[in-house]
Amino acid sequence: MSTSAWMMWSDDINFMLLSRVKWQTMTTRPIPPSTSSEVMLALSLDSRDAVDAMAAAAAANGGTADINPVEDHGFMYTRDLADPDGHAVGSMWMDVSAIPAGDKAG
Repeated sequence: MSTSAWMMWSDDINFMLLSRVKWQTMTTRPIPPSTSSEVMLALSLDSRDAVDAMAAAAAANGGTADINPVEDHGFMYTRDLADPDGHAVGSMWMDVSAIPAGDKAG
């Protein structure tokens, strides 16, 4: 049984995915229960379909899709996921050219 996997998101972003058993060998700190929240990482994807595909993949592999309400603002679409241990990951797509003028940082 594999205890870890490597996921290359891009040339600059890589993730190491660990089983709970493997994770416990790498820290002396307690591992929080899957019902807690600690950090949420947000990943920007190329399309709304990619956001939906990531949510579907999470749900199909032991995670939970839509731990928070789906947000659809037209120019921005987000879905939040949790892995089997409860770690949160946000997936989002944004059309920067369509951001309403009042919402743009300037």
